[in-house]
Amino acid sequence: MQAGAERLLMAEALHEQVMSRGGVDDFAIVGRVKGQALEHLVLHHPFYERHLPVILGDHVTTDAGTGCVHTAPDHGADDFVVAQRYDINTINYVNGDGTYHDGVELFAGDHVYKVDDKVVDLLKQRGALFYQTKFTHSFPHCWRTKTPLIFRATPQWFITLNHNDLRQNIQSAIEGVEWIPHWGQARIQGMVEGSPDWCVSRQRTWGVPIALFVHKQTQELHPNTAQLIEEVALKIEKEGIDAWFALEVEDILGDDAKDYEKVTDTLDVWFDSGVTHHAVLRDRDNLQFPADLYLEGSDQHRGWFQSSLKTSMTINGVPPYKQVLTHGFTVDADGRKMSKSLGNVIPPQKVMNDLGADVLRLWVSATDFSAEMSVSQEILKQTADSYRRIRNTARFLLANLEGFDPAKDLLPADQLISLDLWAVNRASELQKELIEHYDTYQLHSIYQKLHNFCIVDLGGFYLDIIKDRQYTTKSDSIARRSAQTALYHIAEAFTRWITPILSYTADELWDALPKVEGRESSAFLAQWYDLPKVDRADNMDSSYWAAIAQVKNAVNKVIESKRNEGSIGKSLTATVTLYCDGQLHDQLNQLEDELRFVLITSSAVVKKGQAPDAAQVTEIDGLSVLVEPSTDKKCVRCWHQRPDVGLYAEHPELCGRCVTNIEGDGEVRQFA
Repeated sequence: MQAGAERLLMAEALHEQVMSRGGVDDFAIVGRVKGQALEHLVLHHPFYERHLPVILGDHVTTDAGTGCVHTAPDHGADDFVVAQRYDINTINYVNGDGTYHDGVELFAGDHVYKVDDKVVDLLKQRGALFYQTKFTHSFPHCWRTKTPLIFRATPQWFITLNHNDLRQNIQSAIEGVEWIPHWGQARIQGMVEGSPDWCVSRQRTWGVPIALFVHKQTQELHPNTAQLIEEVALKIEKEGIDAWFALEVEDILGDDAKDYEKVTDTLDVWFDSGVTHHAVLRDRDNLQFPADLYLEGSDQHRGWFQSSLKTSMTINGVPPYKQVLTHGFTVDADGRKMSKSLGNVIPPQKVMNDLGADVLRLWVSATDFSAEMSVSQEILKQTADSYRRIRNTARFLLANLEGFDPAKDLLPADQLISLDLWAVNRASELQKELIEHYDTYQLHSIYQKLHNFCIVDLGGFYLDIIKDRQYTTKSDSIARRSAQTALYHIAEAFTRWITPILSYTADELWDALPKVEGRESSAFLAQWYDLPKVDRADNMDSSYWAAIAQVKNAVNKVIESKRNEGSIGKSLTATVTLYCDGQLHDQLNQLEDELRFVLITSSAVVKKGQAPDAAQVTEIDGLSVLVEPSTDKKCVRCWHQRPDVGLYAEHPELCGRCVTNIEGDGEVRQFA
C-alpha cells in the first residue's frame, strides 16, 4: 500500500478501514502477496535494537486491525502455541506483581496496566505510530475478585500421566468403579484420555505451599529434597501452615541458602481435596479405604473425582472409591441456573423454616438427581402436600394401634384375615423394591412408590375398608387384632423405609410405636423390618385383591355420580348389585356377605348375566353396576342400613352384628 512517501503492509480485506481510521485519502495498492510468502521475513523492532521474524498464525482474523499483530507467547494461549511452532521461547518480562522486571529496557518497574501512554509516546518519538485511539473490549476477569487477569508464562510443577503407564492404569481402574449414572464412566474416561500432564502449581498468595527449594540459576531441586520436605512438614505440624511462609531459607539450608530459593507457588486446590483418601480415610479409625462412595456434582469429573483417582492410583495403585455418584444442579422453574445476581435463589434455610427440613429432604428424593433439578415455590408446595399425605398415613397407622401390645396381641401371620394378610404381603413386596432402589440410589423411585403406597394401596383401599372393623368389632376380637397386627407390621416397616429421607418424621414415629423389648433405641440404628409372608390356601393373593380393588374403584365412580345427582347420600346409604360373569363373578362371590365391607355399602349382591333393566345400571370397566338407595333403617353404632335394625328389644337402634359385638362373642370375619 503506497501512502505518500510510505509503503504499508496490511491485509487487503482491511486496507480501506485502516486508511480511513488513519485519515489517509491518497493511497494505492502497489502489490499483493500471500501471507505465506512473508514467512520468516526479518523485521526491525519499533523501538528496541532487535530483529524479529514474521510468523503465520491461524488465530489472526480480518474482523479488525490490520491483519498483522504482535505476538507475545508469555501472555496469551494462541500466541504461545504459534510461537512453539517456530521455536520461539518465552522471556518472562513480567513479575508476579504485574511489573516489568529490572532487565526490561525502558519499562523496568512499571506496571503493565500503566505503560500504555509511555509506549505510545515512544512510538511517536521513533516515528513508528500510524494511528492511535481508545476502545472498549472484553477481557478475562477473576471470578472471585472481579478484577482483570494478567496472563503470564511462568515455570510450573507438573505430574506426568505417562510415567510408568499411569494413564493406562487409571483408565483400566475406571472400569472397576461403579459410576452412577452410568454415563459418568464414559465422561471421566474421555477426560483422562485427553488430559495433558497435570499442572499442580498455582501463583496465589493463599493455599497449601509447595514446600520445595530450587537452585537460583538452574531451577533444579535441592539434592536433599526428601529430607527437607520432612523437616518442613514437622515444622508446620508444630507451628501451623504459616511456618512455611515465615520460614527463611537459611533456617533450613544453612550455607546452601546462598544458592537456593524457596518456591512460592501453592498447590492446585484439586490436589488438596484429591488426597483426602490418604489424609482422611487412612487417618481415621472410623473410616476405611477405599471409600464406599464419592458423591458430588457433575462438574467433578474434571475436578475432585479425577484428582482423587490420579493421586490414589499414584500412591496406592487402586481407585480411592468403589462407587461414584454424580448429581445435577438446581435450576428454577424456567430451567435457569440459580444465582444471586438473577435473584432466583431459594435459600434452603428459608425452606426449612417455612416448610420443615423433611419437606426439603423429600423434594431432593423426589427429583431425578441425574439431571438438572428444578425447584420453585410451587414445586415445594406440591412436595409439602405429598409430605402431609405420607405423614397423615403414618398418623392413621399409629392412631389405630392404641391399646395394642405386640407382646400379647400380635397374631401369627397364618391367622390373619385375608385382606390384612394381603396388606402385609403388599408391604413385603414393596420393601424389596425399596431396598433395591436404596442400594442403587434411585431415590425418586422410592418417593414415587412410597407415595403411591400411601395414596392407592393404603389410603384408597386398605385403610378405608378396615375402619369398620377397627371401630365396630370387639376391642380384643380376632377381627380387630388382625387389622392391628397388619398395621403394626406396616408401621414398623414404614418407619424404616422413610428414615433415610424423612429423618425427623421417622424419629418421631419411632418414639410413638408400641414399645417392644429389644428394639433399637433409634430408627437410625435399626435394620430393615422382617415382614412375615404367608400364602393363603383360598387363593386370595395379590392378583385377587388387585381385581377387587378395580371393582371397588368402579363402584366408587358410580356412587359418586349418584351422590352428585342427589339420589343417595354417603356410600353406606346405598345398596349395590353387580352383574358379571366368569372369573370376576367367582372372585366377588368368594367374599360372600363381606363384599359390602370392601365396597363400604350397606348391602352388596353379585349376580350372573345381564341386569334386567339395562337403563338402571352403569357399565364401567366391563362391569354392570346398579346403585340404589337403601330402604332399611340406619344402625346408630356402625351406620350401616340393615333390615335387622330394631329387631332387638334391648337395643332397638342397633343392627344384629353390633349387638353381637357388644354383648356376644363378636362377629367373625374371614376376608375383610
